[in-house]
Amino acid sequence: MNRGSGESRGGVNLPALRGYNEALLLDLLRGAGPAGLGRAELAARTGLTPQAVSKITARLGADGLIAEAGRAASTGGKPRTLLQLVPDVRHAVGVHLDRDELRAVRVDLAGRVVAESGGPLDFGAGPEAAVEAVVRAVMKVGDPAGLPLLGVGVAAPGPLDHRAGAMGRVTGFPSWKGFPLRGVLEGRLGLPVLLDKDTNAGAAAAAGAWLRAAWPDEDADADVDTGRGVDIGPDPDAYVGGGSRTCVYLHVGTGLGAGLWLGGGVYRGARSAAGEFGHQVILLDGPPCRCGARGCLEVLCLEAVARGDLPRAARILGEGAANLVALLDVDRVLLGGRVVAAAPEVFVAGVGAVLAARALDPARPVVALAGAGVAEGAAELALAPLFGRAG
Repeated sequence: MNRGSGESRGGVNLPALRGYNEALLLDLLRGAGPAGLGRAELAARTGLTPQAVSKITARLGADGLIAEAGRAASTGGKPRTLLQLVPDVRHAVGVHLDRDELRAVRVDLAGRVVAESGGPLDFGAGPEAAVEAVVRAVMKVGDPAGLPLLGVGVAAPGPLDHRAGAMGRVTGFPSWKGFPLRGVLEGRLGLPVLLDKDTNAGAAAAAGAWLRAAWPDEDADADVDTGRGVDIGPDPDAYVGGGSRTCVYLHVGTGLGAGLWLGGGVYRGARSAAGEFGHQVILLDGPPCRCGARGCLEVLCLEAVARGDLPRAARILGEGAANLVALLDVDRVLLGGRVVAAAPEVFVAGVGAVLAARALDPARPVVALAGAGVAEGAAELALAPLFGRAG
């Protein structure tokens, strides 16, 4: 998703790759925002011929996905016609299926939230009840004008099998193991559904937060809980628009987990099991964790939260973050989840202080708020195929 980084994916002039090249141009126009790009610039960035770009943009224009954005200032010749993405022509829905609540958002092609809904959820009531809640939420945020959805992204507690679309052994909820959530929802909704861990969706949301800078958002004063209008830290362009390429997203809510954004995308691991951050043991023979181990980061952090000792919770989170930074050498540590949203300054300062104390390199990673919520990230993953992204 590093569309502003100066790196471009190459196009291929083969008829069989028509869909790929269309997605490639859409991705570039999405990153350009309302300012748009000219056909010559699109050709230069992709390696496609000007003739191929003209044919592809004509098709995209006929489909209503792109439109003219005016003309660039003349540099001596004929002013270039600029093209831009039309964000409101297609939408996707993202759903955050948490252990005790559900939140759904509908977003446009620029990733801007245009409708949202939320309410309590009893995850322990079992998969069937949760499926009904998701279906109701998707219907509620759907476009009243009947605009068809590209798809639905669902973010749920892990572990789960992203490829098979099935739930794993969610700690404390054995009835969910093996439940084919993606397939069941596709049957009920009649739409493509993507299932991923909540932390992976959080990583996707954090990496895509730049879109709300490229595309002006009328709701820029929204609160932390929605993730819109939140500063993602000093010099956000250094993350997605500049030289940075990697981040970890740390989610503190009813559980504790991590999403990894490595090499330009979400890193899930060979078995979709990457990011079980909360179950690293940091205190031998410590208190029992619901996973069966003792002294896990999650149980220690959440115990501090339950006591109301948020500075200590932030320091514990920081110790785990420092371990992760030492292993992965990432550019950013981004924080999210309802516990962080309730006291963002405490967590940013606490985690940052631990990383500063343990840093082996003066150029330590930036610690900041994620800038977008898990539901937004789930929607971002649902949009990804349109832009030639795997998510």
